[in-house]
Amino acid sequence: MRQFLKYVLATIVGLLLFSFVGFLLLIGIGAALSSSDKKTTVKENTVLKLDLDKPIEERSVENPFKGFGPISGGGDAIGLIELKKALKEAKDDDNIKGIYLQTESPQAGWASLEEVRDALVDFRQSKKFVYAYGETMTEKGYYLASVADKIYLNPAGDLEWNGLNAELSFFKGTLDKLGVKAEIFKVGEFKSAVEPFIREDMSDPNRKQVNSFLNSVNDHMLVRVAQSRNLRVDSLKRYADNLTIQKPADALRTKLVTNIGYQDELESVIKKQLGVDEKKKINYVSLSKYEDSEKIETDSEGTGSNRIAVIIASGDIQSGKSGDNSIGSETIVEEIRKARLDDKVKAIVLRVNSGGGSALASDVMYREVQLARKSKPVIGSMSDYAASGGYYMLMGCDKIVAQPNTITGSIGVFSLLFNTENFFKDKLGITYDRVKTNTNADFPTGTHEMTPFQKQTMQRATERIYAEFTGKAAAGRKLPIDSLRAIAGGRVWTGSQGKAIGLVDQLGGLDDAIKLAAQTAKLKEGDYRLKYQPRKKEFFEQLMMSFGNDEEAKIQAQLGELAPYVKYMKKLKTMQGMQMRLPFEVEIR
Repeated sequence: MRQFLKYVLATIVGLLLFSFVGFLLLIGIGAALSSSDKKTTVKENTVLKLDLDKPIEERSVENPFKGFGPISGGGDAIGLIELKKALKEAKDDDNIKGIYLQTESPQAGWASLEEVRDALVDFRQSKKFVYAYGETMTEKGYYLASVADKIYLNPAGDLEWNGLNAELSFFKGTLDKLGVKAEIFKVGEFKSAVEPFIREDMSDPNRKQVNSFLNSVNDHMLVRVAQSRNLRVDSLKRYADNLTIQKPADALRTKLVTNIGYQDELESVIKKQLGVDEKKKINYVSLSKYEDSEKIETDSEGTGSNRIAVIIASGDIQSGKSGDNSIGSETIVEEIRKARLDDKVKAIVLRVNSGGGSALASDVMYREVQLARKSKPVIGSMSDYAASGGYYMLMGCDKIVAQPNTITGSIGVFSLLFNTENFFKDKLGITYDRVKTNTNADFPTGTHEMTPFQKQTMQRATERIYAEFTGKAAAGRKLPIDSLRAIAGGRVWTGSQGKAIGLVDQLGGLDDAIKLAAQTAKLKEGDYRLKYQPRKKEFFEQLMMSFGNDEEAKIQAQLGELAPYVKYMKKLKTMQGMQMRLPFEVEIR
């Protein structure tokens, strides 16, 4: 009887809890729906407040539950396309008098920062002010802030100016301890994606290429900062070598910043600029509110009956459907095909932000690009990364546009299998045995050592894919095969270097690629609309996602600085088999 009553009570409590949660959910949905129709009114004498200390991705994900506590989910990332559109609108908006820029440590690649920086430079042509403030600033943050009229650094703050650093992680020791052996098959001296599993440090070729592209990114940054702040490049290099910037006063003395001051002091300057009484508040509008007020709709943008399809592909390359952080060949092929068959679409821009992935999926998407080129211009646009499989997707385009600090190239192939026989036997006591109808029926395998013949077969397959990669790249870039292979071998290049050696046609951002597409299709400005694909997720699609498990966020919260290593080990599951990837997991800091 007691057991029965316990179950009854538990059921009642569960029903009450479910009803309560459902009630809160209905309130949240109602509030989100009602607020979606309300547009922010931008008052006269308003300042656009840009907080860029967030992840910057290709496109933003609208979050209808933002601000609703436990059901708020994610969606805090800034969309690069939406941000640039907002800056373009603000430039001509008479109610916007200037920008208050907060950019201490933006979470973005260097090519994305380049596009944001160019948009800020364009905004300044309106003669409106751009003031930047930071308690601390990384090099990435300062790169954006360096375009400002005034740069305020907190008196107790810090400006990082010591050069760029690329640090790679190696897991050979971990695999040795676990008794796991990596079976490696690769083509290309510089194809170093497998090095973390077989080495404890960088090989000489890998060190050479990292040093080359890192200095290319750094040199470009120094030139642009020097131009903006009216400084000498050699002076900026000396400041970094000597750790000259030890305190805010050093940043002021070297003219990296214009003022040492607190936030309220900068706001006093803004009030004077606006003619606002010191006792009154400044009319600020946030980026998200301004996007809403200006009705910035990037799914369909511009005028005219003709269209340019802008297809966004961001993340690791895989077969199947695209995810939030992955490029699915099925999804991208479908989008390219729709654009190819749509008579209203006169040109296609394929925007790629990827370090690569599945060789098969890359080739499937390459094929669809080739089909599209037969009927209309296809222009490739490189974001932070368009390397290996990411380059494969674009190499068949009519033209390729990249930022100077885009990471590209890495034309090479590797195959990776893990022999876990000793791990299962020695650590878990699990052994395997097998019966086969044919000698190689168990090929390939990870439960025991492969035979020399099987390993030779894997290597030949890897070499065959490399031959196809380089052959198609040579044809697409109109280069002799020997010339193409001389710059291939898995080597990584920046956009600037890629243009010099023929991998890239033009330096610039997404807007430049769109202009080139219009010119190639003989479309004049105002004669076409932009259609961004794939479409953004609808409200209820995002609703379902907001209740999903955000695995990455949980890993980050629980493990902190160890999170990247756990994420990388999980990623190994997708790396087995034939791969076209960047030769390392690297973040330039």
